[in-house]
Amino acid sequence: MPDLDLNLLTANIHMGFSAGRRRFVLPELRQAIRTVSADIVFLQEVQGAHSEHADKHEDWPEVPHYEFLADELWPQFAYGRNSVYPHGHHGNALLSKFPILSHVNRDVSIDGAESRGLLHCMLDLPGSGVSIHAVCAHLGLRDSHRRRQLDLLCTMVSAEIPDDAPLIVAGDFNDWRRRGHPLLERYGLREAHLETHGRLARTFPARWPLLPLDRIYVRNVRVHEAAVLSTPPWSHLSDHATLAASVCVEAQGS
Repeated sequence: MPDLDLNLLTANIHMGFSAGRRRFVLPELRQAIRTVSADIVFLQEVQGAHSEHADKHEDWPEVPHYEFLADELWPQFAYGRNSVYPHGHHGNALLSKFPILSHVNRDVSIDGAESRGLLHCMLDLPGSGVSIHAVCAHLGLRDSHRRRQLDLLCTMVSAEIPDDAPLIVAGDFNDWRRRGHPLLERYGLREAHLETHGRLARTFPARWPLLPLDRIYVRNVRVHEAAVLSTPPWSHLSDHATLAASVCVEAQGS
């Protein structure tokens, strides 16, 4: 069986609004994501529902935002609700061109702080004899919270994901000081942009990316290339730049 090349995308979509929440840009974001032809899309700050925004914006979709973004290109999607409030909820989502065999959302919120989660999906790669684990992550703003959340992530990886299984962990790590990166390396995770360019990707703020907040980590997966999508239209579609990578998964018996 031939090895399988995959295109990956991770984006904090800021509830579908531009930086500063000046404009609702979800329809433009959908078009931009479609042009990349990613096989697996990791999304953070995805609006599952918001009754007040739905009343204010004429182009607010009638379906949850992850379903609107999936459209006809990604027949499979999973959503992990992290934050609930009177008018709605938001969380992480994963869009996939491959069957999602299972998914579970891990609440890694710290009491008294913002709600955060790890959406763990197992995908079937038809014709390869391989299943791949994909974790969409959104970690906290405080360093002490991120350390605890990374410990929970690593515990999950160690306990629930076989050592030889292909694994992708992508999302908004909020780790601008790079303190959490060595821990993930100790668990065998390699960062795609660091591996191909020698440094972590700068993704925030979107118009002038300075801070390395967003990451794509892999294990038992080969990385071909990684890139920051920070030029128009991406630069005005969120407060984060989008991160892309092309990788290869070895087929069973190849």
